[in-house]
Amino acid sequence: MEKSNNKRSLGVFVSSMLIFGTVGVVRRYIPLSSALLAFSRGILGGLFLLVVSLIGTKKTPDKIAFKDMLKLILTGIFIGFNWMLLFEAYNHTTVAIATLCYYMEPTIVVLLSPLIFKEKLTGKKAICAATSIIGMILISGVIGNGSLGTGNFIGILLGLGAAFFYSAVVIMNKLTPGIEPFKRTTILLLSAGAVMVPYLMLTDGFNVGGASVKAIVLLVVLGIVHTGIAYTMYFGSMDGLKVQTIAVFSYIDPVSALLFSAFLLREHLSVISIIGAVLIIGSAMISELKVGKGKC
Repeated sequence: MEKSNNKRSLGVFVSSMLIFGTVGVVRRYIPLSSALLAFSRGILGGLFLLVVSLIGTKKTPDKIAFKDMLKLILTGIFIGFNWMLLFEAYNHTTVAIATLCYYMEPTIVVLLSPLIFKEKLTGKKAICAATSIIGMILISGVIGNGSLGTGNFIGILLGLGAAFFYSAVVIMNKLTPGIEPFKRTTILLLSAGAVMVPYLMLTDGFNVGGASVKAIVLLVVLGIVHTGIAYTMYFGSMDGLKVQTIAVFSYIDPVSALLFSAFLLREHLSVISIIGAVLIIGSAMISELKVGKGKC
């Protein structure tokens, strides 16, 4: 019998996507280094998930094999660099453009899968990848403005760099199947925070002396709410949802990020950029949709 969606689970999942969608807005109000933000998000979020898993009703006594643990730690390192680049992208371009660059990840995964997993690149996925690339060109501003500002160009490169590390995370996760989600994510988040430590020590990045109380509070909110709580809601709702529902509703994250940046930060996209946004998000969604009742 086909699995049906639970309304409560869907509500919790959508709420987690909306929380993720406000990350760029929150970053705008925290005048601290991107590395410190990535460190704080990983450590605070990881510790929160660790506490939740310890006091939760689900017990996961199974040990993780050493080679899988190494893969998880490496994946967490990729997440750390992914966050740092994305946070830095927000500093150089609009939240909307940085987010759209970040969501080139599905296209990168599609293009790399034939090389890494020997998966066939179907005509549908190839068309979706090409469409997404066209959308990326449109939002870059090259066609609309004829040139790119230095800051905007750097922001786009940083956003694409974040997308590359995000795609590496997705690929690495495929190489470590069967690990309980909460345990997996706790290790990933703690590793993501830990990898920032050497860089922060070398650059005196732990210094928050000049930060306001508001910035410190938002930093804690980013770690607890936008990471720990949001991930708990995200994974906690999955059991009550179809896989395809999860895939499609995940795009509430980038769409809401665009809306939040427009209404809260007054960052508006041009008509050409809006077309590019539709091409990127739309092609990614269509690429994940399956016809019929097959597995997603």
